[in-house]
Amino acid sequence: MKIIDPHIHLFDLSLGEYQWLKPENPPFWSDKEVINNKFSETDINLSTQTKALELTGFVHIEAGFDNESPWREIQWLEASCKNDFRSVACIDLTAPADDFIKQINTLIDYKSVVGCRHILDDSACDILSHKNTFNNLKLLADNQLSFDLQMPLSDLKAIQILTDILKHLPELTIIINHAGSPPYFIKDHSNNIAVQSSELDHWLNGLKTLSQFEHCAIKCSGWEMEDRNYSSVWCDDIIAHCIQAFGINRVMLASNFPLCLFSKDYLKVWQYHSRLATYNQKQLTQLCLENTKHWYKF
Repeated sequence: MKIIDPHIHLFDLSLGEYQWLKPENPPFWSDKEVINNKFSETDINLSTQTKALELTGFVHIEAGFDNESPWREIQWLEASCKNDFRSVACIDLTAPADDFIKQINTLIDYKSVVGCRHILDDSACDILSHKNTFNNLKLLADNQLSFDLQMPLSDLKAIQILTDILKHLPELTIIINHAGSPPYFIKDHSNNIAVQSSELDHWLNGLKTLSQFEHCAIKCSGWEMEDRNYSSVWCDDIIAHCIQAFGINRVMLASNFPLCLFSKDYLKVWQYHSRLATYNQKQLTQLCLENTKHWYKF
Protein backbone atom coordinates (compact mmCIF):
# COMPACT_ATOMS: atom_id res chain seq x y z
CA MET A 1 0.00 0.00 0.00
CA LYS A 2 1.31 3.41 -0.99
CA ILE A 3 1.26 6.23 1.54
CA ILE A 4 1.82 9.97 1.63
CA ASP A 5 2.26 11.10 5.22
CA PRO A 6 0.65 14.55 5.60
CA HIS A 7 2.20 15.47 8.95
CA ILE A 8 5.85 14.88 9.83
CA HIS A 9 8.71 16.90 11.31
CA LEU A 10 12.42 16.52 10.58
CA PHE A 11 15.11 17.98 12.84
CA ASP A 12 18.74 18.98 12.35
CA LEU A 13 19.84 20.20 15.77
CA SER A 14 23.17 21.43 14.39
CA LEU A 15 21.47 23.90 12.02
CA GLY A 16 18.11 24.82 13.50
CA GLU A 17 17.17 26.55 16.75
CA TYR A 18 14.29 24.31 17.98
CA GLN A 19 13.80 26.27 21.18
CA TRP A 20 10.87 24.06 22.17
CA LEU A 21 13.09 20.97 22.20
CA LYS A 22 15.47 22.37 24.80
CA PRO A 23 14.85 20.90 28.27
CA GLU A 24 14.74 24.32 29.93
CA ASN A 25 11.88 25.49 27.67
CA PRO A 26 8.21 24.47 27.51
CA PRO A 27 6.61 22.08 26.92
CA PHE A 28 8.05 20.42 30.01
CA TRP A 29 7.53 16.79 29.04
CA SER A 30 9.41 14.28 31.16
CA ASP A 31 10.14 12.20 28.04
CA LYS A 32 11.21 15.06 25.76
CA GLU A 33 14.64 13.46 25.26
CA VAL A 34 12.94 10.84 23.06
CA ILE A 35 12.56 13.41 20.28
CA ASN A 36 15.45 15.76 21.10
CA ASN A 37 17.52 14.25 18.33
CA LYS A 38 18.33 14.49 14.65
CA PHE A 39 15.70 13.00 12.33
CA SER A 40 15.99 12.76 8.56
CA GLU A 41 13.87 11.21 5.82
CA THR A 42 15.81 7.94 6.18
CA ASP A 43 14.06 7.49 9.54
CA ILE A 44 10.67 7.25 7.81
CA ASN A 45 11.61 4.79 5.07
CA LEU A 46 8.95 2.11 5.48
CA SER A 47 10.20 0.04 2.54
CA THR A 48 13.26 -1.07 4.51
CA GLN A 49 10.99 -2.57 7.18
CA THR A 50 8.10 -4.09 5.23
CA LYS A 51 7.02 -4.80 1.66
CA ALA A 52 3.39 -4.09 2.53
CA LEU A 53 3.81 -0.32 2.94
CA GLU A 54 5.60 2.23 0.77
CA LEU A 55 6.03 5.89 1.70
CA THR A 56 5.91 7.77 -1.60
CA GLY A 57 5.95 11.29 -0.16
CA PHE A 58 5.33 13.44 2.89
CA VAL A 59 4.25 16.86 4.06
CA HIS A 60 6.75 18.55 6.37
CA ILE A 61 5.13 20.78 8.98
CA GLU A 62 7.26 23.57 10.43
CA ALA A 63 9.15 22.48 13.52
CA GLY A 64 10.65 25.64 14.97
CA PHE A 65 13.85 25.59 12.91
CA ASP A 66 13.91 29.39 12.81
CA ASN A 67 10.63 31.16 13.52
CA GLU A 68 12.05 34.58 12.67
CA SER A 69 13.30 33.44 9.25
CA PRO A 70 11.07 30.47 8.36
CA TRP A 71 12.45 30.24 4.85
CA ARG A 72 15.68 28.80 6.34
CA GLU A 73 13.88 25.58 7.29
CA ILE A 74 12.49 25.26 3.76
CA GLN A 75 15.90 25.91 2.25
CA TRP A 76 17.41 23.16 4.41
CA LEU A 77 14.64 20.70 3.52
CA GLU A 78 14.85 21.29 -0.21
CA ALA A 79 18.63 20.88 -0.12
CA SER A 80 18.62 17.71 1.98
CA CYS A 81 15.49 15.71 1.08
CA LYS A 82 15.36 13.43 -1.93
CA ASN A 83 11.79 12.17 -1.64
CA ASP A 84 8.78 13.97 -3.07
CA PHE A 85 7.46 16.31 -0.38
CA ARG A 86 5.51 19.46 0.33
CA SER A 87 6.17 21.88 3.17
CA VAL A 88 4.10 24.00 5.52
CA ALA A 89 6.12 26.96 6.76
CA CYS A 90 6.00 28.86 10.03
CA ILE A 91 4.25 32.22 9.87
CA ASP A 92 3.12 34.89 12.35
CA LEU A 93 -0.51 35.79 11.70
CA THR A 94 -0.21 38.86 13.92
CA ALA A 95 2.73 40.37 12.02
CA PRO A 96 2.35 43.82 10.45
CA ALA A 97 1.24 43.68 6.81
CA ASP A 98 4.58 44.74 5.32
CA ASP A 99 6.51 42.10 7.28
CA PHE A 100 3.94 39.42 6.48
CA ILE A 101 4.00 40.17 2.76
CA LYS A 102 7.81 40.01 2.69
CA GLN A 103 7.79 36.59 4.35
CA ILE A 104 5.10 35.25 2.03
CA ASN A 105 6.93 36.53 -1.05
CA THR A 106 10.09 34.81 0.16
CA LEU A 107 8.35 31.53 0.98
CA ILE A 108 6.46 31.15 -2.30
CA ASP A 109 9.75 31.17 -4.19
CA TYR A 110 10.41 27.69 -2.76
CA LYS A 111 8.79 24.95 -4.83
CA SER A 112 7.77 22.78 -1.87
CA VAL A 113 5.81 25.42 0.04
CA VAL A 114 2.03 24.91 -0.15
CA GLY A 115 0.90 26.34 3.18
CA CYS A 116 1.73 27.99 6.48
CA ARG A 117 1.11 27.36 10.17
CA HIS A 118 0.90 29.48 13.29
CA ILE A 119 0.33 27.24 16.32
CA LEU A 120 -2.70 28.70 18.08
CA ASP A 121 -3.39 26.19 20.89
CA ASP A 122 -4.49 27.97 24.09
CA SER A 123 -3.88 31.41 22.53
CA ALA A 124 -6.36 30.80 19.70
CA CYS A 125 -8.82 33.51 20.72
CA ASP A 126 -6.17 36.21 21.10
CA ILE A 127 -4.42 35.35 17.81
CA LEU A 128 -7.58 34.90 15.73
CA SER A 129 -9.04 38.18 17.00
CA HIS A 130 -5.80 40.15 16.48
CA LYS A 131 -6.17 43.19 14.25
CA ASN A 132 -3.74 41.81 11.63
CA THR A 133 -4.95 38.21 11.46
CA PHE A 134 -7.85 38.50 9.01
CA ASN A 135 -5.88 40.44 6.39
CA ASN A 136 -2.92 38.11 6.74
CA LEU A 137 -5.13 35.05 6.27
CA LYS A 138 -6.56 36.74 3.18
CA LEU A 139 -3.00 37.16 1.88
CA LEU A 140 -2.47 33.43 2.32
CA ALA A 141 -5.60 32.72 0.33
CA ASP A 142 -4.65 35.26 -2.35
CA ASN A 143 -1.34 33.44 -2.76
CA GLN A 144 -3.07 30.03 -2.88
CA LEU A 145 -1.47 28.93 0.37
CA SER A 146 -3.43 26.85 2.87
CA PHE A 147 -3.38 27.36 6.63
CA ASP A 148 -2.67 24.46 8.99
CA LEU A 149 -4.88 25.02 12.04
CA GLN A 150 -3.59 23.73 15.36
CA MET A 151 -6.01 24.45 18.19
CA PRO A 152 -8.50 22.49 20.30
CA LEU A 153 -11.88 22.37 18.57
CA SER A 154 -13.42 22.34 22.05
CA ASP A 155 -12.53 26.04 22.35
CA LEU A 156 -15.98 27.29 21.39
CA LYS A 157 -15.10 30.99 21.58
CA ALA A 158 -12.18 30.50 19.19
CA ILE A 159 -14.38 28.40 16.91
CA GLN A 160 -16.88 31.25 16.71
CA ILE A 161 -14.15 33.76 15.82
CA LEU A 162 -12.76 31.40 13.18
CA THR A 163 -16.23 30.77 11.78
CA ASP A 164 -16.74 34.50 11.28
CA ILE A 165 -13.39 34.69 9.49
CA LEU A 166 -14.18 31.77 7.18
CA LYS A 167 -17.58 33.18 6.28
CA HIS A 168 -15.78 36.25 4.91
CA LEU A 169 -12.89 34.22 3.43
CA PRO A 170 -14.58 31.27 1.72
CA GLU A 171 -11.55 30.86 -0.55
CA LEU A 172 -9.16 30.12 2.35
CA THR A 173 -8.19 26.46 2.71
CA ILE A 174 -7.94 25.31 6.33
CA ILE A 175 -6.38 21.98 7.30
CA ILE A 176 -6.97 21.01 10.92
CA ASN A 177 -4.02 19.40 12.70
CA HIS A 178 -4.24 16.40 15.04
CA ALA A 179 -8.01 15.97 14.71
CA GLY A 180 -8.46 19.25 16.57
CA SER A 181 -7.07 17.86 19.86
CA PRO A 182 -9.96 15.61 20.88
CA PRO A 183 -10.20 14.81 24.60
CA TYR A 184 -9.06 11.34 25.55
CA PHE A 185 -11.77 8.99 26.76
CA ILE A 186 -12.13 5.27 27.42
CA LYS A 187 -15.04 2.88 27.14
CA ASP A 188 -16.38 0.32 29.57
CA HIS A 189 -17.12 -3.34 28.79
CA SER A 190 -20.55 -2.43 27.44
CA ASN A 191 -18.95 -0.07 24.91
CA ASN A 192 -20.30 2.98 26.70
CA ILE A 193 -18.06 5.97 27.24
CA ALA A 194 -16.85 5.57 30.81
CA VAL A 195 -15.09 8.91 31.06
CA GLN A 196 -16.86 11.81 29.44
CA SER A 197 -16.95 15.54 29.95
CA SER A 198 -18.42 18.63 28.38
CA GLU A 199 -15.11 18.98 26.54
CA LEU A 200 -15.99 16.00 24.33
CA ASP A 201 -19.35 17.55 23.44
CA HIS A 202 -17.62 20.87 22.73
CA TRP A 203 -15.08 19.10 20.49
CA LEU A 204 -17.86 17.40 18.54
CA ASN A 205 -19.64 20.75 18.12
CA GLY A 206 -16.44 22.40 16.90
CA LEU A 207 -15.84 19.51 14.50
CA LYS A 208 -19.31 19.80 13.00
CA THR A 209 -19.10 23.59 12.78
CA LEU A 210 -15.87 23.63 10.78
CA SER A 211 -16.98 20.72 8.59
CA GLN A 212 -19.61 23.03 7.08
CA PHE A 213 -16.85 24.86 5.20
CA GLU A 214 -16.00 22.93 2.03
CA HIS A 215 -12.42 24.24 1.93
CA CYS A 216 -11.73 22.79 5.37
CA ALA A 217 -10.10 19.36 5.81
CA ILE A 218 -8.77 17.47 8.84
CA LYS A 219 -5.74 15.31 9.65
CA CYS A 220 -6.01 12.51 12.20
CA SER A 221 -2.76 12.16 14.13
CA GLY A 222 -1.09 13.30 17.32
CA TRP A 223 -2.77 10.60 19.41
CA GLU A 224 0.24 10.52 21.72
CA MET A 225 -0.27 14.20 22.56
CA GLU A 226 -3.52 13.34 24.35
CA ASP A 227 -2.29 10.19 26.09
CA ARG A 228 1.04 8.36 25.75
CA ASN A 229 -0.77 5.04 26.29
CA TYR A 230 -3.70 5.81 24.02
CA SER A 231 -6.13 3.10 23.01
CA SER A 232 -6.65 2.16 19.35
CA VAL A 233 -10.39 1.98 20.14
CA TRP A 234 -10.30 5.70 20.98
CA CYS A 235 -8.46 6.39 17.71
CA ASP A 236 -11.08 4.39 15.81
CA ASP A 237 -13.84 6.51 17.35
CA ILE A 238 -12.12 9.82 16.63
CA ILE A 239 -11.44 8.87 13.01
CA ALA A 240 -15.07 7.76 12.64
CA HIS A 241 -16.32 11.08 14.06
CA CYS A 242 -14.08 13.01 11.64
CA ILE A 243 -15.27 11.02 8.63
CA GLN A 244 -18.89 11.33 9.69
CA ALA A 245 -18.52 15.12 9.92
CA PHE A 246 -16.22 15.84 6.98
CA GLY A 247 -16.81 12.91 4.62
CA ILE A 248 -14.18 10.47 3.40
CA ASN A 249 -12.67 13.00 0.93
CA ARG A 250 -11.66 15.56 3.56
CA VAL A 251 -9.93 13.33 6.13
CA MET A 252 -6.24 12.37 6.11
CA LEU A 253 -4.38 9.91 8.32
CA ALA A 254 -0.94 11.04 9.50
CA SER A 255 1.88 10.07 11.86
CA ASN A 256 3.14 13.24 13.60
CA PHE A 257 6.64 11.75 13.39
CA PRO A 258 8.83 11.91 15.45
CA LEU A 259 6.41 12.78 18.26
CA CYS A 260 4.63 9.49 17.57
CA LEU A 261 7.72 7.85 19.10
CA PHE A 262 6.41 8.83 22.53
CA SER A 263 4.02 5.92 22.07
CA LYS A 264 4.78 3.84 18.95
CA ASP A 265 7.42 3.56 16.27
CA TYR A 266 6.73 4.88 12.78
CA LEU A 267 5.98 1.50 11.22
CA LYS A 268 3.42 0.59 13.89
CA VAL A 269 1.56 3.85 13.37
CA TRP A 270 1.11 3.12 9.68
CA GLN A 271 0.34 -0.54 10.26
CA TYR A 272 -2.53 0.59 12.44
CA HIS A 273 -3.78 3.13 9.90
CA SER A 274 -3.53 0.74 6.94
CA ARG A 275 -5.43 -2.05 8.71
CA LEU A 276 -8.49 -0.13 9.90
CA ALA A 277 -11.13 -2.81 9.57
CA THR A 278 -14.05 -0.40 9.18
CA TYR A 279 -12.90 0.83 5.77
CA ASN A 280 -12.40 -0.91 2.42
CA GLN A 281 -9.24 -0.68 0.34
CA LYS A 282 -10.49 2.22 -1.76
CA GLN A 283 -11.36 4.22 1.36
CA LEU A 284 -8.02 3.45 3.00
CA THR A 285 -6.23 4.62 -0.15
CA GLN A 286 -8.16 7.87 0.08
CA LEU A 287 -7.30 8.33 3.77
CA CYS A 288 -3.63 7.38 3.42
CA LEU A 289 -2.75 8.71 -0.04
CA GLU A 290 -5.24 10.34 -2.39
CA ASN A 291 -6.68 12.96 -0.04
CA THR A 292 -3.21 14.22 0.85
CA LYS A 293 -2.38 14.45 -2.85
CA HIS A 294 -5.38 16.72 -3.32
CA TRP A 295 -5.19 18.93 -0.22
CA TYR A 296 -1.42 19.43 -0.34
CA LYS A 297 -1.13 19.73 -4.15
CA PHE A 298 1.08 16.77 -5.05
